[in-house]
Amino acid sequence: MIIRTSFPHETTHEDVRIPLPDGTRLYARIWRPVTDVPVPALLEYLPYRLTDWTAPRDRQRHPWYAGHGYASVRVDLRGHGNSEGRPGDEYDAQELADGVAVVEWLAAQPWCTGSVGMFGISWGGFNALQIAALAPEPLKAVVTVCSSDDRYDNDVHYLGGSVLAVDMHAWAATMLAFAARPPDPEYAGEGWREQWLSRLDAVEPLVHTWLAHQTRDAYWRHGSVCEDYGAIGAAVLAVGGWHDPYRDTVLRLVEHLPADRVRGLIGPWSHQYPDRGLPPGPAIGFLQETLRWWDHWLKGEDTGIMAEPLLRSWISGSHRPATTYERLPGRWTGDTAWPSPAVTPVRYALQGAPVPVASPQHTGLDAGRFFPFGNAADLPPDQREEDAKSVCFEFPVAGEPVEVLGRPRVVVRLRMDVPHGQIAARLCDVAPDGSSTLVTRGALNLSARAGRDRVVSWPPGAVQEVSFELNGIGHAFPPGHRIRLALSSAYWPWLWPQPGSDAGWTLDPAGSALELPVRTPEPEVDGAIGFEAPEQAEPLGVVFPETLDEPRPERVVVRDVAAGLWRLEVDPKYGGTRVYPDGLEYTEDALETYEIQESDPVSARTRSEWRIRLHRPDRGWDTRVESRSEIRCDGGAFLTSDELVCRDGAEIVFHRTWERRIPRER
Repeated sequence: MIIRTSFPHETTHEDVRIPLPDGTRLYARIWRPVTDVPVPALLEYLPYRLTDWTAPRDRQRHPWYAGHGYASVRVDLRGHGNSEGRPGDEYDAQELADGVAVVEWLAAQPWCTGSVGMFGISWGGFNALQIAALAPEPLKAVVTVCSSDDRYDNDVHYLGGSVLAVDMHAWAATMLAFAARPPDPEYAGEGWREQWLSRLDAVEPLVHTWLAHQTRDAYWRHGSVCEDYGAIGAAVLAVGGWHDPYRDTVLRLVEHLPADRVRGLIGPWSHQYPDRGLPPGPAIGFLQETLRWWDHWLKGEDTGIMAEPLLRSWISGSHRPATTYERLPGRWTGDTAWPSPAVTPVRYALQGAPVPVASPQHTGLDAGRFFPFGNAADLPPDQREEDAKSVCFEFPVAGEPVEVLGRPRVVVRLRMDVPHGQIAARLCDVAPDGSSTLVTRGALNLSARAGRDRVVSWPPGAVQEVSFELNGIGHAFPPGHRIRLALSSAYWPWLWPQPGSDAGWTLDPAGSALELPVRTPEPEVDGAIGFEAPEQAEPLGVVFPETLDEPRPERVVVRDVAAGLWRLEVDPKYGGTRVYPDGLEYTEDALETYEIQESDPVSARTRSEWRIRLHRPDRGWDTRVESRSEIRCDGGAFLTSDELVCRDGAEIVFHRTWERRIPRER
């Protein structure tokens, strides 16, 4: 990592409040080059609190952009951080309208040329794409990192038509706690408490809405740019990582957007900016690469960025199973079109007699984290235990390596005697010593086989063919290894099980197959791809003090042998305790648990507990947020329970509980 302390431009920064048409003011921090010449503006627009939670990350990149001739602007959403107003649902119409207003406000400033770009990762990448689809005239280009074009089928709520238990629950619980954090009087002023109480009065667990829309209806179509790619008015640089759940968006954007206005980049990374150096690597000079994008689209300079291949991808070499990798083996490749003429679907027929599959309900405990962040326990361990709970088909690799790039597909013939069920598929790289490394996976709720927008029960006893895609991947299987397809009827806690699904299904290999997108190397194109070393601006200087608390493992599996009960305990490790240069002491602690009885799908249960403290000793300001969230299902309905307690010093200023029974559709 190269830390830059000097830039082509000297920089300055200020905190401002951006007025919206309804009079609400959003809190913003603006870094600008010291110049009398107007410059383009770059916007990152998030709910995650620019004065504390994202401040270290913001400091890495916004001053860097300012030092290279841009006004780089970080804005908190309405009702979050020190912005006024009340919080709403994610990506709701108000959020997007506010974003358009901010873009137009920036373009109208005397220090701006009138050209604006948006960038962001995850939430900020989502709304950058969504605001681009509203096509405000000043917005010329976006860089969207680890984001989605499909809010139903490629987000944290549903997977293959099934409730994504691991993140439907965890993210709703996280946002309940996050939305309840108070404004900071250091920046919000004396009215911070009244602003906080107004905000708390509007807080509602988002899981209520998400579970009320179990099929891909109008609620999910809102904000899903895949509904009309042609509406996107800005040029798009789409970036993802093979260990991020949103990477398929990159493949769809380069396929559906005009080739003269889009480029795609997929590396080996987790859910992080590619310059941060968090595992798995290698990291790249991402800020320099985006500067080429901004200079081309916002300044009209010929940087060569549009001469790069349409899609640049990392192809990972074979590696032993591990829960973290500092750096993966592999190489960069380039494809000038997508779908690529260098990629050919190769069909591997399944062999054998019909086989019944009724996986134990705890199959999936070794799935790893849905959102890897670069932590030590993020990635799936050796898959042999999971493989033993599945039906497996193997294909030896002989002669040349089998290099895969794109989305594998599974086609299977199933017989099922109950109306509802699920199928999960894992693609593994099996070494000669038998170790099994997860390469990619996918799933299908069998009642969603005719489309995510409808529920079609399985006729008991019927045999039907179903097909579904696995997540995209770039991976090379070497000679002497085996390609393993593992199919299971359960995958907890990723997929919320259905009543009766413990009966499983019977798979008929006749007519069933694995289709792999096999890529032929293109040495002339592939060999020309490279990136500079990562650069960042000087760090913020946050201190992480040692505490008396015993360190807690990130992921623990507990088995109650007599009861047949399995429990997964997860510490998401977002940040712990830290002290900021302005004197703020910020502490957060979270624990997620996922329980299931190995033979009873109705026993599934999730729980999340959050504790957050924001403390300014010099001001005598000490606030706390505590939340508890649970989800279970009795077969006919999801049962949710949430509690939120907020304190100002010793005073409880807010305490509310919510109980909901939400009918289950599939």
